[in-house]
Amino acid sequence: MANGVHSMNGDCLQESSYIEESSGLNDAISLIFSLREEVGALAKVLRIFEEKEVNLTHIESRPSRLNKDEYEFFINLENKSIPALEEIIRSLREGIGANVHELSREKRKDAVPWFPRSIQELDRFANQILSYGAELDADHPGFKDPVYRARRKEFADIAYNYRHGQPIPRVTYTEEEKRTWGTVFRELKTLYPSHACYEHNHIFPLLEKYCGYQEDNIPQLEDVSVFLKSCTGFRLRPVAGLLSSRDFLAGLAFRVFHSTQYIRHSSRPMYTPEPDVCHELLGHVPLFADPSFAQFSQEIGLASLGAPDEYIEKLATVYWFTVEFGLCKEGNAIKAYGAGLLSSFGELQYCLSEKPTIEPLNLEKTAVQKYLVTEFQPIYYVAESFKDAKQKIRKYASTIPRPFSVRYNPYTERIEVLDNVKQLKNLADAITNDMGLLCNALQKVK
Repeated sequence: MANGVHSMNGDCLQESSYIEESSGLNDAISLIFSLREEVGALAKVLRIFEEKEVNLTHIESRPSRLNKDEYEFFINLENKSIPALEEIIRSLREGIGANVHELSREKRKDAVPWFPRSIQELDRFANQILSYGAELDADHPGFKDPVYRARRKEFADIAYNYRHGQPIPRVTYTEEEKRTWGTVFRELKTLYPSHACYEHNHIFPLLEKYCGYQEDNIPQLEDVSVFLKSCTGFRLRPVAGLLSSRDFLAGLAFRVFHSTQYIRHSSRPMYTPEPDVCHELLGHVPLFADPSFAQFSQEIGLASLGAPDEYIEKLATVYWFTVEFGLCKEGNAIKAYGAGLLSSFGELQYCLSEKPTIEPLNLEKTAVQKYLVTEFQPIYYVAESFKDAKQKIRKYASTIPRPFSVRYNPYTERIEVLDNVKQLKNLADAITNDMGLLCNALQKVK
């Protein structure tokens, strides 16, 4: 945001205001709002803070990216001003007619957790990993290997320094790393024809042709990301380790998959305690190139935006039993589409044996199912199709208590919060245009 306050005209707030935790500041909270360029708009808003004796410690402004006749304002307030927030919000709503939502990473009553509104805002949490990165747990196969640990730091530094819009730095993998990849690649490829779903087997040869998927070559994330974007709009972003469920799922809402770039330790090529490049490229990537699966994955991400913590846990469990360990029907057979299965030689065989329990995908039940992280799953859920799974996740998302709905705009790469008449009218116009196009196309097909 540009520093300084532009002289403004106007007396109404057009876009919803958001209260969010100020990054790195324990003594302030933040408010973001948009003002139409009309006489007296900013003065009227600032008068509200003055009347409530609220001290503004910082203010920035920039032209709105959504509406050329508006400006966006970012204001820091002292923490001692928190008791006055309810009165301020009431004044904004009743005196100015603003649609106001509280957004915070702190657990306050009726607060909506912060979530990114633009794809660039993924930079805000991409480095807030929960575990691994350059550091390893004592039971990690590479814990006592100083060469491996140093190598992991190199990969972590790439992820930490990455920002949205940059090409993903290319890596020169060592011969040892390529041998580890080759072992995993060779073993899994023998099972794919009989165990993997049609979509995975259809796309895998394209990855070999265009992205360097070979036994003796580890593909570059940038090449794979460009390929995915051309297929479904999905893209990869390097990450140093595990993100929180809320942050990881938020990336999916923008069709961004946070991917590791390092590889498992060579001493145990068929085992990894955390996601690595084998898991990402062999398990996840092929399905993200399929339009139906890509949309299903994005629906989970969209459902997570602003959801209460207990629903984030449920959505993460749904993700676990679908995107990671999901099975699907294919004619009279059952095939694997989950990345955790498609990147594990042992569990890919096990999941289609008679040993585990297989049940239909029922999100109300699946969302609360306990699961294992270090062992094969005792239960798997079967989707009728990706289309059916997508419809179920949309229905499930409608039960999540949020004071708004959300929609991803692929043209602006922003999340649109549908909480006012203007946004709903824009959505209705878009649907009307698409319906007209559909009717016209149907006439020509006849």
